[in-house]
Amino acid sequence: MKSYEVLFRPPARKDLISLYRYISSQASPQIAANYLERLEQACLKLSSLPQRGTLFPSRLPGLRSMGFERRATILFCVGTETVEIVRILHGGRDLRTLIENLSGS
Repeated sequence: MKSYEVLFRPPARKDLISLYRYISSQASPQIAANYLERLEQACLKLSSLPQRGTLFPSRLPGLRSMGFERRATILFCVGTETVEIVRILHGGRDLRTLIENLSGS
């Protein structure tokens, strides 16, 4: 079975930091750390099964979305050798608008 390298784009890394800060302020740093660990592991599992999730029409070719624990959405693109995590969105964000504004950067 082919293995893909999983890369986090800068906006996805910023999403993780923002999510950690939010959960820490609402619950605790430990709860935030545990949640982010599970979230990052879900992203890294895309290395072996990258075609999961739903293909999402956008300006980014091959953009896919995958839910995580009913509260987050992982947006990612599958390339020939890599899976790029584009964004990680939490809560009731307007996905359609965010996805329409995505670019290839």
